[in-house]
Amino acid sequence: MITNTHSGIDTNGRQLSKKRIRIAVSLFYFSMGLCFASWASRIPDIKTALMLSDAALGTILFALPVGQFLMMPFSGKLVTHYGSQKVILFAVPAYAICLTNLGLATQGWHLGVGLFLFGIFGNMCNIAINTQGIAAEKLYERPIMSAFHGGWSVAGFTGALVGLAMINLKLPPYLHFWIVIGIVFIIVSLNYRMLVQGKTGPAMASSKKRFFSKPDSTLLQLGVIGFCSMASEGAMFDWSGVYFKDVVKAPASLVILGYTSFMIMMASGRFVADRLAARFGRKHLLQVSGVLISSGLFLSVFFPYLITSTIAFMMVGLGVSSIVPSVYSAAGKHATIAPGIALATVSSVSFLGFLMGPPLIGYISAAAGLRYSFAVIGVFGICITLLVSKIKAMH
Repeated sequence: MITNTHSGIDTNGRQLSKKRIRIAVSLFYFSMGLCFASWASRIPDIKTALMLSDAALGTILFALPVGQFLMMPFSGKLVTHYGSQKVILFAVPAYAICLTNLGLATQGWHLGVGLFLFGIFGNMCNIAINTQGIAAEKLYERPIMSAFHGGWSVAGFTGALVGLAMINLKLPPYLHFWIVIGIVFIIVSLNYRMLVQGKTGPAMASSKKRFFSKPDSTLLQLGVIGFCSMASEGAMFDWSGVYFKDVVKAPASLVILGYTSFMIMMASGRFVADRLAARFGRKHLLQVSGVLISSGLFLSVFFPYLITSTIAFMMVGLGVSSIVPSVYSAAGKHATIAPGIALATVSSVSFLGFLMGPPLIGYISAAAGLRYSFAVIGVFGICITLLVSKIKAMH
């Protein structure tokens, strides 16, 4: 069980330093990010191997977020009942195994089923690992949640580079994914005993509520803030390249510049956000983050040129970097609701932004143009600043 001191106790009764616990939790964030990035790096190869059209691939890819979304209410219950460490010990290896199964797909429906399971176990990992992050942050008694999410971002770069190497070595996705599963299993075996033990929340009275009870108002507010941030993230992930190609008119070799600049600043921002939050407070940090998101998007709309748009996307990357980690941290500190259930509630609302943001851009773009759609997403940054100003749970 975790104590109120500055350390934890492992299953053999040994005292663990805060630093060792933090390293272990960071490595699990890294494992989760590595699995996802490895899959993403081989999508073109799998698409070619299965002879899928763009429309067919788009439909099949939707199976992953469907699995994630359907699992959200159950993940919180599992983490609350069994403890995040036990769920991690089951979910992370299962997530990695699901990754290898994607490399076995020989038909489109095989890939769809595999992605659905990948989404289910990915959500279990997400809730359990973020619950561990909240518990570790309580040990430190200062913000460290953004750095954990920075570990996920670093894994994204690492997975992309490893994927590029595997492609150049002409290794099929299935063998590539087995290399990844080997890395993940080593991380799990060396670090699962170093995680925070036991159930790390208040009395679990909330877990006995009806399954579809009315959500807590504070958690709902945090979820809406996360929604606005993840809608902006989704816009960058799915549309930044298109924006640079069609609106900025960037040369073919520089089309990826917008996405790259966004990702670099989002990852970098996560490693400095905790210090800024400790110094200025999370509330002020998120208010500035909302301004950065809206300012960056509006800058790219009014001045759609290579240099200005690159700077603009860097601003958006910095803006979104600290919002989801801070929202999750605030949710995990709810006075009466267990962290796992609080996280599931907030992430459910937030994740809708990730699902709805990119299609919203597409619809507005078809009606009025891509620049106008980015302007609409820019309004979400203003909403973040206004919502954070009113919420009392953000310190």
